Amino acid sequence: MIELNNITKTFPGVKSLDAVTFEAKAGEIHALLGENGAGKSTLIKTIAGAYIPEEGEIIFDGTTRNWESPKQAKDAGIHVIYQELMLFPELSVADNIFIGKEPRTRFGQIDYKQMHMQAREILDRLGHVLAPSETVKNLTVADQQMVEIAKALVGDTKLLVLDEPTAITSGREAAVLFERVNNLKEQGVCIIYISHRLEEIFEIADRVTVLKDGQYVGTKNITDIDKDRLVGMMVGRELSDIYPTKSKRADDVPVLTAHDLSLTPRVKSVSFELFPGEIVGLAGMVGSGRSEVAHALFGSMKRDAGSVTVNGAPYNTPTPKKSIELGIGFLTEDRKEQGLLPLLDAAANITAPGLGEISTNAIISRDKEFVIAENEIQRFAIAIPGPRSDVWNLSGGNQQKILFARWARVCHRVLILDEPTRGVDVGAKVEIYKMIRRLAGEGIAILVISSELQEVVGLSSRVLVMREGVMTGELSGQDVNEKAIMRLATLQDAA
Repeated sequence: MIELNNITKTFPGVKSLDAVTFEAKAGEIHALLGENGAGKSTLIKTIAGAYIPEEGEIIFDGTTRNWESPKQAKDAGIHVIYQELMLFPELSVADNIFIGKEPRTRFGQIDYKQMHMQAREILDRLGHVLAPSETVKNLTVADQQMVEIAKALVGDTKLLVLDEPTAITSGREAAVLFERVNNLKEQGVCIIYISHRLEEIFEIADRVTVLKDGQYVGTKNITDIDKDRLVGMMVGRELSDIYPTKSKRADDVPVLTAHDLSLTPRVKSVSFELFPGEIVGLAGMVGSGRSEVAHALFGSMKRDAGSVTVNGAPYNTPTPKKSIELGIGFLTEDRKEQGLLPLLDAAANITAPGLGEISTNAIISRDKEFVIAENEIQRFAIAIPGPRSDVWNLSGGNQQKILFARWARVCHRVLILDEPTRGVDVGAKVEIYKMIRRLAGEGIAILVISSELQEVVGLSSRVLVMREGVMTGELSGQDVNEKAIMRLATLQDAA
């Protein structure tokens, strides 16, 4: 369906694609992998007509193409669904599906009856039950994602690109997505699938192509490769080298104790202890209440009942401000909505929780802020020109490092990490795991919430497991494994 031969694309000072060859077939799911900066996004934008290469040939559906605009590529049957959904929240499902392509009456008005009927037909094709009249802002993220896919099916889509489709979904929602994508594959659609989650690549892909530093590394049938070799292709290191040596508690006296926490409706009864220097995993299916426990501890959500002590002293009316003063940090799961300050520079993002340190009479000293930021940029190896750099257009890994730098400065007792490596590549994950281990080595108690079981197992010396708002068990030592976690998370043996 798509064949790229010797594609080269250069930006000022950077050769983003260097004579890259790639091809994908009709009726297959072809995974495209590589670290941030490997050239994946540039390749996709070249396929979609957003970038025009300096060299090379594009053959689409048997015909040599020279795209001059994304519209040309889209009209030919190429549709890209980016990680950030492009929907109009105040409009209906049908309005969003047909935006710009609404069926018209003979008087030129939008034919809403026809549009709703066609929207229902497209959703039926996807096997997804959704009312065409429903307002998009009222939908779950998974349903919004299906609306994006439905948009791709207006007209004759031959190639569908999915860029990190599970970065905003997991669990049952991801399983539904995989079902729908496989339906499209069976209908002959060529699907290019980009993801940092290796386990889902092995679940859904037929073949995988790896890029590194703008160059083609290789293409493999998914049945002919394992995770270890795939990681080796991407980053030049073995899977076994990804996780650091597990930390041990520095003290047998808990730094934080939670007893019978509840937060309606997600958290019913949760009790646990955190010890200095220990990395503890908090696992469970989506909806089990993991993130709500984190918010309840930090004070960003109000708990209904239960008690907490920090260093033996009661802490029962938490607020984010008090938590920061006590040395408790919280890196939230959604860095763009709840973490980053997108209109401010790197320095302001790093120093945000501790403005008193850089202020005199409520006036911030930018000079002091820049000195602190420079040190943190070096300490966490953040790949940006300097403290004045914009954070919004950074890679996911560098954005996450900025948030680590922020919390490491003010957090000296407890650091809560909710999905710390969501949407970052394997290379950045390795660096983040080293950061987590280093902070634990400084005596900080770390609570890691993650939907990636391999991550939980690789980092944690102890794992707490939740199901439907209650703690179903605790694992340590040799018992920390994926099957044991799944058994407690679902109260049944893992497949």
